[in-house]
Amino acid sequence: MTAPSASEKIIVDSSGWIEFLGEGSKADAFGAYLNSQEQVLLLPSIIVFEVYKKLYRERGKGLADRFFSHAVTYGDRLIPLNLELSVKAAIESADNHLPMADAIIYVTAQHHRARLVTSDAHFANLPGVTII
Repeated sequence: MTAPSASEKIIVDSSGWIEFLGEGSKADAFGAYLNSQEQVLLLPSIIVFEVYKKLYRERGKGLADRFFSHAVTYGDRLIPLNLELSVKAAIESADNHLPMADAIIYVTAQHHRARLVTSDAHFANLPGVTII
């Protein structure tokens, strides 16, 4: 695992947010990225969907709402899915056999020149990815 460098753009995948908020075994490793003041943390809207849904379903509305309250503070670092990213994600999904959400997350990271930090094996061997 490589520590974030100053002003590097980072996207922490849904798996990282869930580990961190759920105090999982990898919470500290993801916390190093989520709590660092030395990088620009971007948040794709698809991650908001995935994390909120999982937290709501498995941990309840309180924790899901806590995440949402934090997510809305991202302002211009919150990245919506647009037409360009949708098409790029479709191609990435077909070419690399990525599930839809993973393809969207990956192309969003690539488009914004951000390092993707995840524990999801779907991203193994793709450039610009740090696996925890």
